[in-house]
Amino acid sequence: MYTDAVVIAGIVTVLLMVGFFIGVGVFVMKDAKHQLGDHGRDSESPEHDSRGQKQSG
Repeated sequence: MYTDAVVIAGIVTVLLMVGFFIGVGVFVMKDAKHQLGDHGRDSESPEHDSRGQKQSG
């Protein structure tokens, strides 16, 4: 089979895009798991208010 430089460049480009989107997906999944814990921005823990600052008293 004849493979031209353009075909090889296209395959490399597609593989890089797939790798990029897999990396973004892994990052989003890890961040979603992190947000479910007590470290999330919208945490309902009593020692923090909605802005993430400690309440006085």
